Amino acid sequence: MAGAVHLVTAGLFLTGLRLTVLGFRTFFQPWIGVLLLGMAFPMRPRPGRLDPDAPTVREADAPALFALLHRTADLAGVRRVDAVQLTADFSVSVLHYGLRRGRCLVLGLPLWASYPPQQRVAAVAQALGGGAPRNVRDGAFVGSALRSLTAGSRAVQEGEPSATPPRINPVALGAAAVADGTLRFDARSRKSEWLLWIPRTALAATARLLLWLTEPAARRALFEADDASARAASSQAALAALRDRRLARAVSVEMHRLAIEKHTIVRAHTSVAPQEDLWDMLDAHAARLRAQDMPQPSGPDAPSAGPGSVGSGSYALRMERLVRAPQCPAAITLDGSGLARIREELHVPRQTVAQQVLRDGVQL
Repeated sequence: MAGAVHLVTAGLFLTGLRLTVLGFRTFFQPWIGVLLLGMAFPMRPRPGRLDPDAPTVREADAPALFALLHRTADLAGVRRVDAVQLTADFSVSVLHYGLRRGRCLVLGLPLWASYPPQQRVAAVAQALGGGAPRNVRDGAFVGSALRSLTAGSRAVQEGEPSATPPRINPVALGAAAVADGTLRFDARSRKSEWLLWIPRTALAATARLLLWLTEPAARRALFEADDASARAASSQAALAALRDRRLARAVSVEMHRLAIEKHTIVRAHTSVAPQEDLWDMLDAHAARLRAQDMPQPSGPDAPSAGPGSVGSGSYALRMERLVRAPQCPAAITLDGSGLARIREELHVPRQTVAQQVLRDGVQL
């Protein structure tokens, strides 16, 4: 299916280029070629790119952090990362960038600040393990086909209708002409939507079919990532890292509140830079939220994780699988000195992301 997507994209491009360059014997061929090129352009393969606004850390800048990441990648059996980018999202993932498909760990500082040390190792191992070669959705061939279908669907998506119809004063000068022009504009918009319905439906159906075909491989990749997380940080830490994904909303709300507070109240009453303690305050807030929950049983006789634990769907299934699997001890531990070195290495990027949060706010 991915090969068919790439062949159709290449066929549209080559046919459109041929009609545009060599089709001037008739009037319509060049225009048909331009139309085909316009259809092929949004579906072109795109190599991933690093976020230019996110601070990027290389191995020379943070040797202790990269030593931890390299040990985790080796234990998970995946390729090591080449860069780390820090963001203000409650997430951690792996991004492939460039023609050589370099690997970048996109690390959300709210998640890093909210998790205890072993859960940080577990979350990183889960993200690195998710990019295993068996995950075809993350590969160059199938992954680029999915991105092409997504970009093509966005290019021909249905436009949003106007919120309110235009109000025309019937006694105003030229009111009849304005009303007639509005009706003709709406008619042309409806015709263009009908013309785009076929490619929009075909692209959406193909994307759904490709997602359905790759669902078993993606599920196996998630399970293997959880196994790698349990081997790296211990089964308890891997389970806690999945369970604490439910803190994302509460931590984002608290970060939004702190950003507003530091813009107004704190700025006038303290001499300390307002961004220096943002992540420490998020850490304390996450610890309070975690302490409010009742301790959950673990082990082979523990009840299955229901939809209310993390959400529904794959999180509950993955948690139940970790609970019932043989328990693993931690192979990688973060002690106090290691945490201090990583904190010192990320001091400047942490301040940069905090300044971005205070400047731009938080999207809830």
